[in-house]
Amino acid sequence: MNGLMIKALGFAVVLVLATIFVITKLNIDIFADSVNAITMGGAIAIAVITAAVSVKYINQMKTDTASGKLADENWDGIGEYKNELPSGWAYSFLAVFMWSMWYGFLGYPINAYSQIGEYNEEVLAYNKKFDKEHANASRETLQEMGESIFLVQCQQCHGATGDGLSGRAQDFGKRMTKEQVLDVINNGSNQLGYAMGMMPPGMASGQDAEDIAAYIAGGLKGEAPASYAACTSCHGADSKGNNGMAPNLVTYDAALMHHTLQNGKKGIIGKMPAFKTLITPVQEKALTVYIQSLLN
Repeated sequence: MNGLMIKALGFAVVLVLATIFVITKLNIDIFADSVNAITMGGAIAIAVITAAVSVKYINQMKTDTASGKLADENWDGIGEYKNELPSGWAYSFLAVFMWSMWYGFLGYPINAYSQIGEYNEEVLAYNKKFDKEHANASRETLQEMGESIFLVQCQQCHGATGDGLSGRAQDFGKRMTKEQVLDVINNGSNQLGYAMGMMPPGMASGQDAEDIAAYIAGGLKGEAPASYAACTSCHGADSKGNNGMAPNLVTYDAALMHHTLQNGKKGIIGKMPAFKTLITPVQEKALTVYIQSLLN
C-alpha cells in the first residue's frame, strides 16, 4: 500500500469520526429514525468514495499518457481526444440516479418526519381541544372571544371598531347601505353559495329598486314598498333568509357568517379570502356573536 493510499484512507477515517463526533454531541440517535440512518450512511459513503476517487485519479494522472483519436475540431491548435465515457463515472451516475429514485419515491416520503406536518397536527389537536373546552361558552364569553378574533383577523380591512374604514369595507354597524343593495339588485349576486343559488340581476329597476334599497338600508322599518314582494319569495316574509336558504337581510346570523367565512366575498378594496382552514366552528360562532353586537 503506497503513501497516497494511506493518506486517503486516513482522510476518510477522519471524516467519518468527525461526523460521528458531531452526531454524538447533538445527542442524535441515528438508528431511531430512518432519515437519520440514511443521512449517516450517506456521510460515510461520501467520505469513502471521495478518498477512493481521489486515489484513483491522482495515480492515473501520474501514469497515464495521452492516447486515442483526436477530434477534427481544434482551438488554436489544441485538440480533444475522442475518449469513451469513463465507466466509473457512468456507473456512479447510474447508482446515484437509482438511489435518488428510491429515496424520492420510497425511502423518504413514506416514513418521513415533516416539520410542517407536525405543526399542522399540533394545531388541529389544539383546535379540537379548544372547541371542546368552549363548546358551551356563554354569550358574554363568546363575545369577548369574538372581539379578540376580530382584532387579529378582521380589523385590517374593517377597522378596529368594525366601521369599515370610511366605506372601504363592510361597516358592521349597518346591515347594508343603499348603494350596496342597489348594486346587488342591478348586478345580482352568487358569491356566498346559498342553497337557492344566484340572485339574478334586474329583479327591480327605476323607482322600485330605489324604494327597495332605501327600505333595506333603513333596517326594514315601517311599511315595505309594494315592490319588496319580489324579495320575500327568496328571503322570506320576515326577510331572515328562509331558514338559511338565502341571505338574512335583517342581521348577521350564523348562516350568513358561515357562508361568508367559507366562501369569501368581493368588496370595494379587494376580495375577502375564505377562512375555511383558519377558523374553528367555535371561533366562527364567537365572531358571529361579536359582529352581531356591533350592529346598530
